[in-house]
Amino acid sequence: MSVELRTNWVALNTIVYREVRRFLRIWPQTLLPPAITMVLYFVIFGNLIGRQIGDMGGFTYMEYIVPGLIMMSVITNSYGNVVSSFFGSKFQRSIEELMVSPVSPHTILVGYVLGGVLRGLAVGVIVTILSLFFTHLQVHHLGVTVVVVLLTATIFSLLGFVNAVFARNFDDISIIPTFVLTPLTYLGGVFYSITLLPPFWQTVSLANPVLHMVNSFRYGILGVSDISIGTAITFMLVATALLYVLCIRLLVSGRGMRA
Repeated sequence: MSVELRTNWVALNTIVYREVRRFLRIWPQTLLPPAITMVLYFVIFGNLIGRQIGDMGGFTYMEYIVPGLIMMSVITNSYGNVVSSFFGSKFQRSIEELMVSPVSPHTILVGYVLGGVLRGLAVGVIVTILSLFFTHLQVHHLGVTVVVVLLTATIFSLLGFVNAVFARNFDDISIIPTFVLTPLTYLGGVFYSITLLPPFWQTVSLANPVLHMVNSFRYGILGVSDISIGTAITFMLVATALLYVLCIRLLVSGRGMRA
């Protein structure tokens, strides 16, 4: 192994280790709150409201919303981990030292993204385990389930990185999650099937990228979906590639690297 490869390998391991240790060290703030929130969703929407709604898509309402809630936790935590961590590095000026080091921009980006993906998956596993206390889950298509959850976590980790680059203060890192991410998630088919909507709003809903992610994951778990799985996965692959290129260009240009 060349010196350059060894340097980047050590740097990648260091960044990922730091990111994982960061969210594990403060687990009462990173892992516990989403678990409690999802339990409340299971109790209120699944048990209490779900009994009045009845079946949806051939499944109980609780079974129907569980995949969406798992995906919602993966999305918010993947995004939140990268945007807070990278902006924290900007704020403390530690990212400047990393930028002038002999470490490839690809290594820096992949390290932060892996940290976000691992936190998203960790919370997703916790929520999945908790959901088993409320309903029974049986994976319909393991391959689709794994591919979709990994691509979704990666996409929102990359989006979190973009947000962190352009953020100028701590208020800026909460604007996108509050005014963009939350509405897209709640309108992304987590709690309902778009077949319940009028034709016009069904068409409008198809423009929501979260809808494709949630329904693809629901297909992997339950075997039902409101959209084409092939189209959804193709969209996610293209989005991942485009966002990766954008993030690399931002890193190379050094734009927004100072808070």
